[in-house]
Amino acid sequence: MHLSPAQGSQPREVGTEHFLVAAEVLGLLADRTRLALLHVLAASEADVTSLAEAVGAARPAVSQHLARLRMSGLVTTRKEGRRVIYTLPDGHLRRVVAEALELADHRLTGRAPHA
Repeated sequence: MHLSPAQGSQPREVGTEHFLVAAEVLGLLADRTRLALLHVLAASEADVTSLAEAVGAARPAVSQHLARLRMSGLVTTRKEGRRVIYTLPDGHLRRVVAEALELADHRLTGRAPHA
C-alpha cells in the first residue's frame, strides 16, 4: 500500500478501495508504538536512535515499526551521512494522529470534544 497525496479534502465517491486503504492505515495506527512514532515525527524528523528514546522502546523494535510505516508509504526517509532520517510527509496523517490523540484525551478527561 502506498498513499498518494490528497488533492481534495474528501473523495468524490467512497468505494470499496477507500474502505480497504483506510482500514489498512487505521490498522497501522492501532499499534501504540507506531502511533507514538508518528506523533513524534509529526513534530520533527528524526533518526532511529532519537525515536527509540522518544517513545521508550528498544531500537530494534522501533526499526521494525519504521520499516512497516516506510513500506506502507506513511513515512519517508533520507540519508544524512550514515544516519537514516525519518519524516512524516503527509499533513492528512498528521491530522489523523492529532485527532486520535485528542479523542483519547477527551475520553480520559471526560471533556467534550471541540466542534
